[in-house]
Amino acid sequence: MIINRQQREEIEEKTLAPYATFSGRSRGREYPEGEAEYRTAFQRDRDRILHTTAFRRLEYKTQVFINFEGDYYRTRLTHTLEVTQIGRSLARAFAANEDLVEAICLSHDLGHPPFGHSGEAILNKLMAGHNGFDHNKQSLRIVTKLEARYPGWPGLNLTYELREGIVKHETEYDLSDAASEGFDPEKRGSLEAQIANIADELAYNAHDLDDGLRAGLIEPQQLDGLTIWQMLKDSIGWDGRDFSEQVRHRIIRRMLGIEIDDVIEATGALLARYNPQSLDALQRLPQNVVVHSDEMNAINRELKNFLFQELYRHHRVVRMAVKAERFLSELFETYINEPAQLPPTVQQVIEKRGVERAVTDYIAGMTDRFALQEWERLFDPFTRP
Repeated sequence: MIINRQQREEIEEKTLAPYATFSGRSRGREYPEGEAEYRTAFQRDRDRILHTTAFRRLEYKTQVFINFEGDYYRTRLTHTLEVTQIGRSLARAFAANEDLVEAICLSHDLGHPPFGHSGEAILNKLMAGHNGFDHNKQSLRIVTKLEARYPGWPGLNLTYELREGIVKHETEYDLSDAASEGFDPEKRGSLEAQIANIADELAYNAHDLDDGLRAGLIEPQQLDGLTIWQMLKDSIGWDGRDFSEQVRHRIIRRMLGIEIDDVIEATGALLARYNPQSLDALQRLPQNVVVHSDEMNAINRELKNFLFQELYRHHRVVRMAVKAERFLSELFETYINEPAQLPPTVQQVIEKRGVERAVTDYIAGMTDRFALQEWERLFDPFTRP
């Protein structure tokens, strides 16, 4: 049996919630083009994201630990894949459009520069007089301008709904600026965008804790007293001794299960309370509907505070962040002072974008490894340029 796009759209109409985002009702693409015969618009968006240069580069971009510190630790790519898996699980539970959730999750970190949030803060500081730098906006910039894949238009020509999901990506560390990007700031993200947002937070809380424990930057005893830690110990029946790799895996796996179950229950209660009958009605509600319970929010706040103090401010992590600031600042300044050092493809866009933005686009696209190699080529007299 073969199912074409129209049949897939009909399946969506019969199986998705009334407040989900239906591919057959998409507001379309910025540049008109025919749709695929066997893929929905959102499936096609997802495939376009997967084949971008920016997506492949996520493999060598920092989550918390620099890539060369070990092959085990999360990178932006593995984080993105884990967010996507969580997002798809939630989408199924809520009868949301799983393909759109997947596409938003896969694209949400495309704009991250090398060296994680430290790199973003550095570029934002360096670009203070030139509209700053924000990885959400950079993600949109990548898919609408920088990825040159088609002769008829810039970017990937993605659907309105996916672009809105990228713009309205919000977590505690990521704030959307819909108005400046041409999207209605009065309307909340779609159900699918809200799922991607909470999947992101859920993933990095659990997986940063996992990596911190794996690296030895966090010792299990330090977590005693945290509500979530006691819940997890009780849940798997661990007595606090002999913290093996298997115990760590069980704890993180159980943590994800508890967090996901809480989101499903809390979200289900809000959906029953508001009973939105359309996507527009859901986007005009007074609050997001994809949420944690108040109790879990308090538990997660306690964990986030711990991770900030004990992991993100650990001296090893801070040392690398300071190094990153020096590397990226020196790269930025030397390119600005002498643009002839830039590759010809970057030099060619300076007149159109301005030298500062052209340089920032170039640096933001670098992997950790390439940025360090480029620094050596520019500043180490014994390295060939």
